[in-house]
Amino acid sequence: MAKLPASSAPLGDVCVLGLGVTGQALLAYLAHAKAEGRVGRLVAFGRASEERVSALSARYGGVCEIVAREEVEGTFDLAVASPGISVFSPFFASAREAAVEVIGEPELAFRESPERWISITGTNGKTTTSTLVADLMRASGFGAKALGNIGDALISAVATRRDEWFCTELSSYQLATTRLLHPKVAILLNVTPDHLAWHRSHEHYEASKMRIFANLEPGDLAILVTDDEACLKEADALDARGLRVCRVQAHARPLGEDVAWVRDGELVVELGGISTSLGRVDGLHLKGPHNHTNALAAATAALFAGARAENVREALCAFKPLAHRVEPVSSGDGIHYIDDSKATNTDAVEKALDAAPAGTTIILLGGTDKGTDLSSLSEKVARVCKAAVCYGEAGARMKAALEDAGFASARSAEHLADAFDAARALAEVGDTILLSPACASFDEFSGFEERGDAFRALVAEKAGTR
Repeated sequence: MAKLPASSAPLGDVCVLGLGVTGQALLAYLAHAKAEGRVGRLVAFGRASEERVSALSARYGGVCEIVAREEVEGTFDLAVASPGISVFSPFFASAREAAVEVIGEPELAFRESPERWISITGTNGKTTTSTLVADLMRASGFGAKALGNIGDALISAVATRRDEWFCTELSSYQLATTRLLHPKVAILLNVTPDHLAWHRSHEHYEASKMRIFANLEPGDLAILVTDDEACLKEADALDARGLRVCRVQAHARPLGEDVAWVRDGELVVELGGISTSLGRVDGLHLKGPHNHTNALAAATAALFAGARAENVREALCAFKPLAHRVEPVSSGDGIHYIDDSKATNTDAVEKALDAAPAGTTIILLGGTDKGTDLSSLSEKVARVCKAAVCYGEAGARMKAALEDAGFASARSAEHLADAFDAARALAEVGDTILLSPACASFDEFSGFEERGDAFRALVAEKAGTR
């Protein structure tokens, strides 16, 4: 495959905000651009240990100045911010004062290599959907990579990019710092309250999500899951802009010419008057209505980008849940264990419960308290679950909310391991123990991955699968 043309535009004097994983990826790329004469002065600012500063200085000292301070000083043509730095923070404000323009890493990656982008966002489901889009494209013989918030920094892939699609998972943090970003296909899965500490309000959070559509043109495609109220409203606004919009729903055919839905248990996509059947939902490893709409959104994007229906159909059936996302964990004791550690907000848990067996599910809830409203979640748990074990920093508030909803089968535990033991004591053969915490994990773990791994280790140890 032919290599895509690299950008040759000068960037001027550039500063990088943040010395973490994204900041280091930016430094690596910009140092190369400096060697090509496209960057003048290059400075990186951020909080870091002496060891990290020393290591970065040793690696980039010849081309870049490393400043261990969260305040930009000097004047720059461009500042590029890491996603963890809120646009409302003093650090970001100092960059605005110092630089002509402040953007994020995905925006820079797009400007450097804007061809063939499919971008995906949403409060929940975006990693599964991004990975699935890339799988579907590759199944039809296209080069495709899942990048962005899913793991590898986009800028790291730009330097070695060839003729392939970038299937980019974009978080609200990343979208907040975009200006020219223009994917060929943009997907919005849902918008529910989250990350309010970074965005300061739900209105700011929602506005960041909607930036994925800011530069679309009539020849592009916007895909929205209109079972979600915010997506439904945005779809109508995009119609008013004269854009091409595909509405996706789980249970009924949406209004419009371009639609995707589940018809009598079958995945159906209609684009440009052509109806494509993609198999039955009971043939998917992905379970639950939320995953069915994820699959439909991914399939619609792939078909629009040129993938063949027969390849999409086969790849959909072969795709398995990603780690820590409603992922079955094998056991030998007759109890079903599900690792949904990635469910760090209430909406994600409610979607997991849509796919859970009613009356036989014991849910583990807790972790770092985000302070979100628990009323809807509590009502859902009361309708679906046999019992709940609430643990960690948020455990007491979780249990109180469940009791306020009239759910009498809530228990307390101090840590995840204690909650696991309490759930097993309540479980009978055929029951399901579901880790779907509705909280961040930082009271006990480094992230949702470590929490999920700990759950899996408990299953292996105590259900006799080692």
